[in-house]
Formats: sequence, C-alpha cells, structure tokens
Amino acid sequence: MITFLWICAIILILIGLAGLVLPALPGIPIMFLGFLTAAWIDNFQKIGWITLTILGILTLFSFGIDFLMTGIGAKKMGASRLAITGAIIGILVGFFFGVTGIILGPFIGAVVGEYISKHDLLKAGKVGFGTWLGIVLGIAVRLGLAFTMLGIFLTSLFI
Repeated sequence: MITFLWICAIILILIGLAGLVLPALPGIPIMFLGFLTAAWIDNFQKIGWITLTILGILTLFSFGIDFLMTGIGAKKMGASRLAITGAIIGILVGFFFGVTGIILGPFIGAVVGEYISKHDLLKAGKVGFGTWLGIVLGIAVRLGLAFTMLGIFLTSLFI
C-alpha cells in the first residue's frame, strides 16, 4: 500500500510539472498535493509542518503570478480590457491546438480583442506581443517557483 501511495505522490508531482505549461492544469497546486501526500505517507516525519507551510505559501503566491505577469505585459502596451479578455480566451482555445495553440492563442486573442476595441492593427499587434510576453514571463516565473518548491521538498525528504 505504501508503494502505491508513493507512486500516487510522484504522479501528482509529475502532472503538476506538466501543468506548468498546460493552462488547463493548475500545476503548482497539483504539485503541492503530491508533496502533501508524500508528507502524509511518512507521517510528517521528514516533511514536517514548517516545510509544508512554506510550500503552501509558495503555492498561494503562484495563483497570482499569471494574472500579474499578463497584466504587466498588457498594461505596458496599453491594452484594453477586451484585449485581456481576448488573451484569456486565446489561452483556453489554444489549449485544444497543442503547444502551437498555447503559444499563439493568447497573442491572437489579445490582437483580436484590441483590434475590435480600437480598430488599429499596429496597436493591436503591440498589445498582442506585450500580453504574450507577459504570459511567457509568467510561465518562466512559475517554472522557477515550482523547481524551488521541488528543491525544498527533496531537501526535506532526503536530508
């Protein structure tokens, strides 16, 4: 039974890592569930409440990363609300088209939203790029945060 639970914990962590780049999966919260499962298996001996609290705080912090980075990228370029809405729709629709859709969806959505709002294709392109850049930077920050969390977890587990 313990082996099965460890496999479940590892699978949750791996799914969480995949979720860092796939918008439909909340990567870091899924990783946290894997960390929590591993701590529970070991009766919180190696991974205690202090470590779990730190990992929990970092998990909560991760929720705002996407919105913050996308917002910064969009605002730097003067995006309208419609452009931001378009980028969000682009993320969701892009998911169904694989990696290409995930990369291009937010850009296309922001461009379309901004063009509908302002009828200026050059401005729409700049806003689309700024919004896309914010999303990419958000993914990079989430990756760094996730690997930091993984490092904290592994350090607690093996030391």
